Amino acid sequence: MKIPTSTVRSYLYVPGSDLRRIEKALASEADAVILDLEDSVAPSRKEEARKTVAEVLRSKHKKPVFVRINAPGSVLAEEDVEAVAGLHFAGLRLPKTESPEVVRRLAERLETLGCEAGIQCLIESALGLELAFEIARTHRKVVGMSLGETDLAADLGVRGDTGLLYARSRLVAATRGAGLPSPVQSVYTNVRNTEGLRHSTEEGKNMWFVGRSAIHPAQIEVINEVFTPTDEEVAEAKDLLTRLEESAGAGTGAFALEDGRFVDEAVVGSARLTLALARRDQEGVS
Repeated sequence: MKIPTSTVRSYLYVPGSDLRRIEKALASEADAVILDLEDSVAPSRKEEARKTVAEVLRSKHKKPVFVRINAPGSVLAEEDVEAVAGLHFAGLRLPKTESPEVVRRLAERLETLGCEAGIQCLIESALGLELAFEIARTHRKVVGMSLGETDLAADLGVRGDTGLLYARSRLVAATRGAGLPSPVQSVYTNVRNTEGLRHSTEEGKNMWFVGRSAIHPAQIEVINEVFTPTDEEVAEAKDLLTRLEESAGAGTGAFALEDGRFVDEAVVGSARLTLALARRDQEGVS
């Protein structure tokens, strides 16, 4: 079953060189798993990781599996793509994305190899952030975006959430302006700070990030909980869509809520996403 990335609440990173951890990740409560061939794999183990990932991807899995390849334009990245292109995975995560042309070349290479998987671009530099909108519109294979906040903060010379506020807002605007799903929130690096993770994830949800990447299975429960709509949110979404249908039947096609808000296409889209996320929680990964 193909699951839209817009309804994925949690992505769990796992080193591609560690089969035991990969198996645990696939059995976890994460909505999706990212097999990492980049930062978490030592240079001396790249080939080993590539073979392990390829072996895992020869079988289909119940949840979406993504592969983060090495830096675009590198020999390592080319070898990563060659190793996985004909196998079963949902998409590639492209790190350090800062050039529409590099993304276009990767997309065309995937098409040449007959690979249907999409590309999720990670913005990790000031240049990438400046070009985020152009990158988002580069090719139909670009299906999502996210920030790599540790690298981005270092490149920008900023600290903490306040320093990254502009970057987060800009990425949300760029992805939505390009017609892509809302971006995936970056990882929270302090795996022991559960309350910090919850607060940060709630802030991301309020900024219209949908879903979050994680670096440890212990983070998944909080992330899933935050991005699962509450009963109140579900009831409000159902009521809004019911009233929209009634309004359309009456020939108006639009209406105002009791609090004065006018219901337009963006509000309707938000309501539909809320119900899709709720259904995912009820049905689980299938």
